[in-house]
Amino acid sequence: MNFVEELTWRGMIHQMMPGTEEQLKKEMTTAYLGIDPTADSLHIGHLVGVMMLKHFQRSGHKPIALIGGATGMIGDPSMKSQERKLLDEETLRHNQEAIRAQLAKFLDFDSDAPNAAEMVNNYDWMKNFSFLDFIRDVGKHITVNYMMAKDSVKKRLSGESREGMSFTEFSYQLCQGYDFLHLFKEKGCRLQLGGSDQWGNITTGTELIRRTVGGEAFALTCPLITKADGGKFGKTESGNVWLDPRYTSPYKFYQFWLNVSDDDAAKYIKIFTELTREEIDALVAEQAENPGARPLQKRLAKEITTMVHSAEEYEAAVEASQILFSNKAADILHRIDETTLLQVFEGVPTFEVSRQDIEDGIKLADLLVDKAAVFPSKGELRKLAQGGGVMINKEKIADAYASATTDMLLNDRYIIVQKGKKNYYLLIAK
Repeated sequence: MNFVEELTWRGMIHQMMPGTEEQLKKEMTTAYLGIDPTADSLHIGHLVGVMMLKHFQRSGHKPIALIGGATGMIGDPSMKSQERKLLDEETLRHNQEAIRAQLAKFLDFDSDAPNAAEMVNNYDWMKNFSFLDFIRDVGKHITVNYMMAKDSVKKRLSGESREGMSFTEFSYQLCQGYDFLHLFKEKGCRLQLGGSDQWGNITTGTELIRRTVGGEAFALTCPLITKADGGKFGKTESGNVWLDPRYTSPYKFYQFWLNVSDDDAAKYIKIFTELTREEIDALVAEQAENPGARPLQKRLAKEITTMVHSAEEYEAAVEASQILFSNKAADILHRIDETTLLQVFEGVPTFEVSRQDIEDGIKLADLLVDKAAVFPSKGELRKLAQGGGVMINKEKIADAYASATTDMLLNDRYIIVQKGKKNYYLLIAK
């Protein structure tokens, strides 16, 4: 597989330094991509870079994931208007281990193959570097004029930013440049991958290699992912879409991909899956014939949820998504976990009720009218129940004066009440 050709048809190349493709054709090449360890989980904004590393390894080359421990303690100014919070070492190491575990789902770290992936942390070689040594051995090779010409710096020093730019941040591109030099010398790394906003920092690295050791290194960046409507990719109303299920459940993760627009689905399925060109073309044709069936979104959601979580979590997310429509919904409701249950019914009216009342066998009419105002009157409840229009946990209730039981409690504390076809209510027993 040709790495550049593969990324080209997938729409994943923004800029590439001349000679890059020739280098990759010539021999197995080592490339690195930097990841900012500001949290103990990657989010989907990181996935483009991660997929670049994955395709790189699939093409027979050696990927290095660089955790920016030192640079994470500084903060990258690229395309940002404010400085970021700095990390302590303990937090840094914790985040590093968590990120490695996530990357292991995409990259082969553990085999004895010559192109097995590696993870490095620039803190390990920067922590003992004295300031004087750095400005003498690294700083003298790159002029301020050269650094000032970079877009990331110009933007912060222009009228667009009221904050200005600290010396700490200004030094960032030198630090990142030194990373490339270090990996070039220690690991034979000839290529740096990154987002298009990193081009200035990456080319500083290639220039540093040229000026200090006379070496030749290369750069390749991917476009920053956008949504068809111009909105920011990977953000929802509740914030980032994370890979760690503690922050974004597999159900929410699956739903994010399932609900992208047709245009975005056609773009994302090339970027975030390993599906072949032929498979994707077939799905695009199927989508054009029957947009309502949404084959692109369904396959995208399947591939990426399975890759990030597991096939089992994907199946569970699909099952949970069908609760509102499935004829097996009652059974599913009794099996799904609390987090997923609450997410499926997010936004529905909620009532707190007494657990003791339920244990005492309170009549449903009293529970759903007096204790929780699901129905305005017992007469309306009775009439609707007789017509088959009332459900408890997706099971029809014919007798409005039947007793409530603790068996109705999902996850030992929730009851889902459905009034008519579309009106849902959540009772929480306390």
